[in-house]
Amino acid sequence: MSVKHASVHAKWIIGRVIGTKMLKTAKVRVTRLVLDPYLLKYYNKRKTYFAHDALQQSTIGDIVLLKALPEARSKHVKHELVDIVHKVGRVVDPLTGKKVAGTEFVEPLTDLPLNLEEDTTLSEKLQELNISAVSSGADSPQIPTA
Repeated sequence: MSVKHASVHAKWIIGRVIGTKMLKTAKVRVTRLVLDPYLLKYYNKRKTYFAHDALQQSTIGDIVLLKALPEARSKHVKHELVDIVHKVGRVVDPLTGKKVAGTEFVEPLTDLPLNLEEDTTLSEKLQELNISAVSSGADSPQIPTA
């Protein structure tokens, strides 16, 4: 009785899309670190996979998650694209939650509170924050004077 085994060792793989010219197929490069046993130093080892992208949703530069198929779709295509982990070019500012292109915001920052009055003094700002400019003796450690 013959048992059909998958020819792919890894079930789940994360890689970067390097080509999408083929119809419903993405070319994905996976980089992993390999230890050289003699030098005891790690180096990058790359392997290229062809993955079935049914919706043609990936673009060059995307970080994608691949899943091994139980049997190959064709001679080269042995994986399918499950998810786009990080879409290239969609950078979001962590403080504002707005999209950024380079150093400029794509969306206007209209809903953020801006303080245009710069003539307030430091003591007024500290009073707004309920912070006193002079620390009390109980909070600060005692410094012995000789």
